[in-house]
Amino acid sequence: MVFSSAAPVPGTSHTLTRKSYAKLPHVLDVPNLIKVQLDSFQRFQEEGLRQLLEEVSPIKDLTGNRLELSFVAYEYREPRPGHSEQECHERDLTYSAPLYVKVRLLVKDTGEIKEQDLFFGDIPLMTAKGTFITSGAERVVVSQLLRSPGVYFTCEEDPVSGKSLCSAKLIPTRGAWLEFETSNRNVISAKIDGKRKIPVTTLLRGLGYSGDEELQKLFEKEESVSDYKFIDTTLERDPLIKDEKEALLDMYRKLHPGELPSLDNARKWMHGLFFEAARYDLGSVGRYKLNKRLGVDVDLKERTLTNEDIIEIIRHIILINAGQDNPDDIDHLGNRRVRTIGELVQTQFRIGFLRLEQVVRERMSIISTEAITPSALVNIRPIVAAVREFFGGSQLSQFMDQTNPLAELTHKRRLSAMGPGGLSRDRAGFEVRDVHFSHYGRICPIETPEGPNIGLIGSLATYSIINEYGFIETPYRRVINELKGNDERLLGKTVAEAVTDSKGTTLVKAGTVITPQIVAKLKKKTVKVIPFVSDEIVYLPADEEDKYTIA
Repeated sequence: MVFSSAAPVPGTSHTLTRKSYAKLPHVLDVPNLIKVQLDSFQRFQEEGLRQLLEEVSPIKDLTGNRLELSFVAYEYREPRPGHSEQECHERDLTYSAPLYVKVRLLVKDTGEIKEQDLFFGDIPLMTAKGTFITSGAERVVVSQLLRSPGVYFTCEEDPVSGKSLCSAKLIPTRGAWLEFETSNRNVISAKIDGKRKIPVTTLLRGLGYSGDEELQKLFEKEESVSDYKFIDTTLERDPLIKDEKEALLDMYRKLHPGELPSLDNARKWMHGLFFEAARYDLGSVGRYKLNKRLGVDVDLKERTLTNEDIIEIIRHIILINAGQDNPDDIDHLGNRRVRTIGELVQTQFRIGFLRLEQVVRERMSIISTEAITPSALVNIRPIVAAVREFFGGSQLSQFMDQTNPLAELTHKRRLSAMGPGGLSRDRAGFEVRDVHFSHYGRICPIETPEGPNIGLIGSLATYSIINEYGFIETPYRRVINELKGNDERLLGKTVAEAVTDSKGTTLVKAGTVITPQIVAKLKKKTVKVIPFVSDEIVYLPADEEDKYTIA
């Protein structure tokens, strides 16, 4: 059978009739295949850079009492004359636009405010094809597939006792990792940034839960369904720590050997580690995942940890150890997210701005207050260097594959598990490379290179899109199992439940295949049908080709 469809011809008012000789018609139009790249970079230009400037501002001098520098607004200006896309190709130039930032300096002693529009470098622009032109060559920034921020519970069998022991990892977007482990002696320990183990009861005392009874009461419900008393056993492990002060000093001493601990320093260190936005950030994705996994209802704008988060993690560890909850599948695509071009560039800009922040603070302490101006404080070299380093030397910034148009398109939809913060081909195991059932309709199971990169580089499937949190989504069709009696889609279906009239007389028996004569008999009655072969199917793929990449 030949299927025809009308498609508009770009730039004209004409339509083009396309014929398909496929066995089944397409039920869904193919989406814009480079929308991932275009939308992500646009988000960075409109929102990402603004968020970054708000995050860095204000920069205060070392005393915090003299000077304050803020980044108020920014604008991209038109590319320089002679720097169009075509001219950049021909003259080996970089297609970019100058970035200007309005910088405000407050002199606190006098209350004087000085403002200047400062040039912050030429920032590469994305072409309409989703590429960048640097030194005359077209480059593509490959999206990165990483483990999502959030909490993950895993189980491993202990070789000595044979018990399945639960561990948990709390991964932020930025900041210290917090890990929990269960020993074969039923002691739950915590590790901060992979350093020495601390009994979890010591960590909780440091958060303000001091008394033994208070700690036991926090986990009373979970301990009641377990054969082992994890909290009691952990309390016995560290009998010398009895209150918040001792717990803070003990943790500071263990994690900062050689330093003289003081209660004030220990309290500041603990607060800065997980509860200070400048040093710890779960990100909107991490907070969303944490709320979903732990069943808490913390505001999505709260991007640092809360005491409730840590308590809920320990509760889940006890339940998983007791067999009352399930561990996570870390290879499921629900636990991995895509960092697209906008997020990757924003991360690189953050590195440049943090270097700039140090330069500004140093200059604030050297230059006299009378002669100081925003331009005297700001040095754009760290930002220019960070941007150049990313587009010119990053593992994810690659020369575009120009073998043919399909190769170009596939390159723009490629995913890599390698790169900054990702996996290395030497350490990546079989599980992370293997095809997972969650890849269906999201990542092509065929398109991956042979050799050491197998399974670490893939491509988005034809119909897959990336949502606001960076997770890959694919369309499905909902299976209808109830139709009106006058609906032509009933023909050929099988009746799931007998249809009766108002007197209870059976009109059509269950299991009957619906014919035009039966449709006439049913009129407007609602009929429950068995779709296809099974009535257990709820969703079907949107299209036969949704599993594969465009090439």
